[in-house]
Amino acid sequence: MLFLVAALMLLGVVLGTVAHAPLGVTAVLAAVIAVWLGVFAIRERHGRRRRTSAH
Repeated sequence: MLFLVAALMLLGVVLGTVAHAPLGVTAVLAAVIAVWLGVFAIRERHGRRRRTSAH
């Protein structure tokens, strides 16, 4: 229960920060995160293909 309360408090702090940031800054940060996640997904997929074909 304490973990849930701490997680909700952290989420509130993060969402509160985004709510006070200008829309342009929020959009740029969202795009950077999306690109980072896309690169990570591509690297993971490429790494799994390489490992499975070697065996």
